[in-house]
Amino acid sequence: MTADTRALLARLRTDAAARVAAAAAALDELVHDREGSNDDDEHDPEGVTLSSEWSRLSGLADAAASELRQVDEALARLDAGEYGICANCGGPIPRARLEVRPFATRCVACAEKLGR
Repeated sequence: MTADTRALLARLRTDAAARVAAAAAALDELVHDREGSNDDDEHDPEGVTLSSEWSRLSGLADAAASELRQVDEALARLDAGEYGICANCGGPIPRARLEVRPFATRCVACAEKLGR
């Protein structure tokens, strides 16, 4: 499980890091587009406002950064020999759960108790 798990987590990390970079680039472009502009985009009937786009991109960036952090933490648990062990009760996290959510930190029972 370790080699396959490490490969999966590495792919997830690469994907999340790419989304973080893409969102950061899009946010930078939006800031650049907005510089020197005095347009009142909130009243522009021709599309998405800059503030709406900023909110959307910020949400995507936050989600990607959160996933990247979770994957990095899962890799650290794997390296420490703690991957697949519930952080709450110390029992095993079922393989099926880890296949669906490779960075899960809790078994199904503990996750249900906490509403996660």
